[in-house]
Amino acid sequence: MNLNEIYAPVKNDLEKVESSLKTISDVDIFLLSELLEYVLRDGGKRIRPALTLLCGKFHDYDLKKLVPMGVAVELLHSATLVHDDVVDNSPIRRGKPSIRNAWGEASALLLGDYLFAKSACIVTDTGVLRVVKLFAETLMTISGGELAQIGIIFDKKRAREHYYDWISAKTACLFATSTESGAILSGASENEIDALKEYGHSLGMAFQVIDDVLDFVGQEAELGKPVGSDLTEGAVTLPSILYAEYHPDDNLIKNVIDGRDISDITLVVKKIIDSPVIDECLQIASEFCYKACKAIEILPDNTYRKSLYDLANYVIQRRK
Repeated sequence: MNLNEIYAPVKNDLEKVESSLKTISDVDIFLLSELLEYVLRDGGKRIRPALTLLCGKFHDYDLKKLVPMGVAVELLHSATLVHDDVVDNSPIRRGKPSIRNAWGEASALLLGDYLFAKSACIVTDTGVLRVVKLFAETLMTISGGELAQIGIIFDKKRAREHYYDWISAKTACLFATSTESGAILSGASENEIDALKEYGHSLGMAFQVIDDVLDFVGQEAELGKPVGSDLTEGAVTLPSILYAEYHPDDNLIKNVIDGRDISDITLVVKKIIDSPVIDECLQIASEFCYKACKAIEILPDNTYRKSLYDLANYVIQRRK
């Protein structure tokens, strides 16, 4: 299935989220308006706000709360991408120059800060303190996760553990916030809130593993950045970790991972693609999606739960 079919139960309301996002750039400061429009226009798949809306469908579907929450989680996601590009010195984002590359590091940092603050303001429009606190905790988790990565020396024995901790904070935590907040705002029971939170977290883990696989096996036109960009930027992801585990004496990959020599990125990417580790990564992602789907078995068997199941399947099969 494609995303339009999966989002069908909340299609009209997701358009309300999109309309609200477009108004964000209506500010008096010309440069800020330009930057906001650049970041928020054609801004991706909108999976996170779709999750918030879908998870709100199981009980009291209150759009006065759910639409602002959907807008807020998407703005928070956009803010993290802007700051990530500063941290990673990324020249490209979604097939076009990153804010850092096109406007400079100072503008990127200030724009990210603005988006963080704006998203937090919008969350307060829900009037629910619990999700305001959840939102703040999510931002702390994301920031803390990135800080934890700084200075970590590659250790083959703990690399998987570090990787899972990193993507849990980097990606899965915001997926979980998207689903948990939808459940809270709809008045779901605590068991259902926990189930949807677990669904979101496991789905986010799978999403990031697939993202990291696509960095090796995707096409540059689809990726919106060169193949192997993660390694070039010093990010050691699951395909590289598994390959290093299975080939401990491969000095080429070791030198790239240690950041001593990135001149052979193309050869390293080829070695990883030609090895079994890509299939193993896909299997790991499938296991996370299976865990996500198991978590929501307690929910009513309806079209909204089906959309959540279909989204898990989409994550495994997706291209960029």
